[in-house]
Amino acid sequence: MTTELAVREHPPIQQIRILGIPVHMVQIPDVVALMTHWIAHQRDRMHWVVVADMHAIIEAHKRPEFRSKIETSDLIVPDGISLIKVARRKGVPLKTRVTGTDLMKAFFAHHQHTGLKHFFFGDTDQTLLHLQNKLEETYPGIVIADCVSPPFRAVTPEEDAAMVQRINDTCPDVLWVGLGLPKQEQWIYEHRAQLHVPLVLGVGAAFKFLAGTVTRAPEWVGEFGLEWLWRFAHEPRRLWRRIMIEGVQFAGHVALELSGLRKYS
Repeated sequence: MTTELAVREHPPIQQIRILGIPVHMVQIPDVVALMTHWIAHQRDRMHWVVVADMHAIIEAHKRPEFRSKIETSDLIVPDGISLIKVARRKGVPLKTRVTGTDLMKAFFAHHQHTGLKHFFFGDTDQTLLHLQNKLEETYPGIVIADCVSPPFRAVTPEEDAAMVQRINDTCPDVLWVGLGLPKQEQWIYEHRAQLHVPLVLGVGAAFKFLAGTVTRAPEWVGEFGLEWLWRFAHEPRRLWRRIMIEGVQFAGHVALELSGLRKYS
């Protein structure tokens, strides 16, 4: 029930399809190694990592145009315990999730003294200020090229061009985008030809978690698959639809797929 996908000029990485969407069967050390390889050896083009949870899979299932966009990425990693459980049912014994927050922490720890430059795009000025302070305190030696909080409205072509130019002028090694799914994936896709960055990732709410402006669930809560309940308790107005509606939809579709009653292509 599994297939393999060559991740551009890199040895094949196993993948499975969940509701028809390809998800790579990797863990955080694998992703950090691949990111490092791209930065060191393939700087001539932008590489894009999608951090996909249940919400991403449902969005891609319901919206073919969104699915077609994320499938142009170089890597789609399994965030969310629900995807890990599906992978196990399909014969891939993944141990843990690849969350945006944990991936960032692992990458920062691995590269805090290598001089790699990081650019943070998204969220609010306050969150970005707290994020920068926390990262410089936690990872001495980390190089933050710049941080930009885009307007919470439609931007003009001039504003958009200025933000892209600001990113390119700093020559970052990694561009971290925290606009939330699917907005961040849409932004990355639309700007992929303009960004002169070897590596771009959309990491959702990870800026808030690392900055400490939103409390993340304890690790054991996430490993038991209850992070959704923790986040709902803290942000019910923002997350009720994702949890109450999309969560049920995801479970129903996965049950149909695993039972063989419906094929998702």
